[in-house]
Formats: sequence, structure tokens, C-alpha cells
Amino acid sequence: MTMKRSSGILMAVSSLPSPYGIGTLGKAAYEFADFLHDAGQHYWQMLPLGPTSYGDSPYQSFSTFAGNPYFIDLDMLIDDGLLKKSEVAKCQWGTEPRYVDYGKIYESRFQVLALAKQRGWRRDAEQVAAFREENGRWLEDYALYMACKRHFGMKSWTEWPDTALRLRKSPEVLEQYRTKLQEDVELFIYIQFLFFRQWTALREYLHQQDIQVIGDLPIYVPMDSADVWAEPEFFQLDDQCIPTAVSGVPPDYFSEDGQLWGTPLYRWDVMQEDGFGWWIRRIDGAGKLYDVIRIDHFRGLDTYWAVPYGEATARKGQWCKGPGMALVSALTGWFPGLQFIAEDLGYPTPSVQQLLLDSGWPGMKVLEFAFDSRDTGSASDYLPHNYPVNSVAYTGTHDNETLVSWYQTVTDAERAMVRDYLYDYATPEEQLYKSMIALILRSAAAACIIPMQDWLGLDNSARINKPSTVGQNWRWRLKKTQLTKKLQKEICLLTTRYGRKNWA
Repeated sequence: MTMKRSSGILMAVSSLPSPYGIGTLGKAAYEFADFLHDAGQHYWQMLPLGPTSYGDSPYQSFSTFAGNPYFIDLDMLIDDGLLKKSEVAKCQWGTEPRYVDYGKIYESRFQVLALAKQRGWRRDAEQVAAFREENGRWLEDYALYMACKRHFGMKSWTEWPDTALRLRKSPEVLEQYRTKLQEDVELFIYIQFLFFRQWTALREYLHQQDIQVIGDLPIYVPMDSADVWAEPEFFQLDDQCIPTAVSGVPPDYFSEDGQLWGTPLYRWDVMQEDGFGWWIRRIDGAGKLYDVIRIDHFRGLDTYWAVPYGEATARKGQWCKGPGMALVSALTGWFPGLQFIAEDLGYPTPSVQQLLLDSGWPGMKVLEFAFDSRDTGSASDYLPHNYPVNSVAYTGTHDNETLVSWYQTVTDAERAMVRDYLYDYATPEEQLYKSMIALILRSAAAACIIPMQDWLGLDNSARINKPSTVGQNWRWRLKKTQLTKKLQKEICLLTTRYGRKNWA
């Protein structure tokens, strides 16, 4: 199913303006929805919405099903009588409005959510019971897992001292902890109830504006997650739940050691024998969040790089066969109304290219990749005149430099390549990013997604993530004053000019 000619904006929920240190599903999200609509956009692409683990990466989540407690809007809870303004006001949310202070938010957020639960648990009992009934397969395990993590000082479940709990050897032991930690179990259930109540309302509003949500689905899940703890049989673990092999990508021109991601690998044979039930449940959950699902690291469905557990780098891995069309067919069969995007960036092998073709899913094209003078392989695939209709074009992704900083940091020869390709030698460099945005908007690609930072012409101080680094990522926040009517009209003008406007 080819996407209609359209465009959208990539903007993390965490980056929305908010008085509480991080973007939420509240007023600013609705205002951004209005901005998108009036700018003629059809898509809001987000980063994963799950609860973040260490390093604050949305791609390292404690659950593939749960929502991020940080995104629950506190003003909405105040309006609902679950919190008092004074309780929220006395909390510390960080002092720098341009960046998220995750340490402060972690300290304060759960304090106020616990107060909300005290007031709402009995009041909302009927609705919570219905929510538990609908989501019980993942919710009960997740709530117990988080309660146990709290109990054991937030240690990874692999370090929990109770072996029977860690290895889930005894239903009786699980029930003992569920009883012992009842207050926290209920807290984490109620937090998810609040998240999904707010998310459902926001998504309905987006749909009224004819705006669809594109969400990222990381192909792998972290070891320290409720998913692996609850269903270890689907992962390459030994009888003590220690990984036998972990994920990564091999060395290449850009990385002599490759990339060691370290997440556990799937037992694809076991999953297939089970009819891919785990993946079907996962996509069903994602479908409650998103209208379009971007499968991160699509090539891992064809072949994946398996690194023996304990290796310091990804050098000593081997290619192993993934599920290929067996999984793709299962997902499209179960979810005929869902649109998928394949993140096929890098150097796709002929078999990956064939899998993409067979799937019918659109692949990705990133403009910044088109002008790398070191790349003698696939750079031409990223030149806009080569984009197929069934593709989604980006100036850059959350992992890339902003367009402005990218142009400033490439070589003189690469800047000349850009000028030559644009056939533009006169536009001032500080305005050239607009020409590059227009370049992909007028390409044949069905959909174009532009990061908000690129529309704003921001440098790397607004970069959302620098891969293989920790501590300074996922922090950038938008100022409310940056969403101007002038910018909105400019986006709408270009979107209309190149036949991508949402006319709803």
C-alpha cells in the first residue's frame, strides 16, 4: 500500500514546550496538532513513546507496550481533581527551558503521580478494571516488574537476588511479590491508565485534523525490560537467562569496531512455531499508539549480526538468517489497515532489497546521505531524482546532525556537490537549508518528513541524538515562541507548491 503524496514533521513529544521540564500530552501537544493542520501537514512522526531506561533513550525502554510516565500531562490531572497546583508547583523540574533535565524529572514525576493514584484509584476503579482487562497480557507483568525494580533499588532484573523471582520459576513467588508490593503494582497500573487515557484523547483530536501518527518501533528490546523478563523463551538466553548472543552491526568504513548494541536476539524459530504471537501482540499494542509504524533496522528481518555475549566490540559476530517474509506476511495479514515504513538505511544487500520489494513497504531516503564523498556505494540512491514513489524522504533523522550543522561540517568538496546538485551558487549559506528542504519536497517520494529543527534552521545545539554517546541526548526542547504564524505559512506554501498539502 503506497502512501498518498503528503508530508509531515518529525517532532519528539519530549521536545514540546511545558512548564514541567518535558513535553507532555497536554495543551502544547494539541497546539502542535493545530500547527500541523494549518501548515498543511498529514503526519506527525514521533520517537518511541515507551518508558525510558538508563540513558533516557526512547529506544531503550522498560516495556515495548507501556507508555512513558513523563508524558502524562499534570495540568490535566489538576483539572481532573487528581492533583493540586501547590503539589506540582513545589517540585523541581529543571532550570533550563531549552533542555530536559531527566534527573529532576525522575525525582519529582513519580511523587506527584503517586498522589494522583491515591485520589483516583478508588474513584476510577471501574475504568481501571476495564483497562486491566483489555491490557492484562502485558500490563500485569509490567507493573510487577517495575514494582520489583523499585524494591531492588532499580537494579536490572538480571541482578535481583531472589532467583525464583528472577527466573520466574515459581508462580507462588510471583504472587508473593505481587501481594508484598501491592501499592507499587497498583501505582504502575494506574500510571498506564492515565497515560493511555490522555493519549487516546490526543490521538482522536489528531484524527479530527486528518493527521496521522508515525511511530518508531525498535526492532529489538533491551535486556532490562519487562518483555524479556516475562517471556524469556523468545530470546537467545541460557537456562540462567544470560544472553548467548547479542545484537549489533559489523565493522564498516565508518566504524572499525562496528556497533555493539547489546540487546538480546530473538529465537526466531521459536517465534515462528508460535505463529509470531509475540510480534502480533507487539504490533497490536503499537497500533493503539500509531497509524503508521516505522520498523527500525528493517534489515534485521532478513539477516542479523549476532555477537557472542561478553565481546567488547561487534567485530566477532556472524550473519544469521532472520524471519524474512514469514514475519512480514504474518503482520500484514493480521493488520491489513496498518501502514509500515521500513528503515532500510545503509548498504542493503540484494536479499534486503528483495525483502523490501516483496513486503511492499516504503523504504527511507535521507538527503544528508547523498553527498558523502567517502561513499562510493549507495550515495546516489539518496539523491532526490532517484527516489521511488514508494518511499519516505527525510532531510535527516533523529540520529543525524541538523541540516544546518551538517552543511557546515561537511568538506568543501561536499558543499560544492550540494551547490552543483541544486544548481544554486547564489543563495546565502544561512538560507540554503530551505532549498534543500524544497528539494526533497518536490521529489517523487510519496511522503516527506522534515525534522522540526530543520524547518527552524537550527544548528546542532538542537540535535536530538548523537549515536554511541550518552548523557547529552534526547534533551532538546522547543520554545513556544518558535512556532510562529510566519513559519506555519512558509511550510504550508512549500507543501502546497509541491502537491503535498493536507486539504482536510
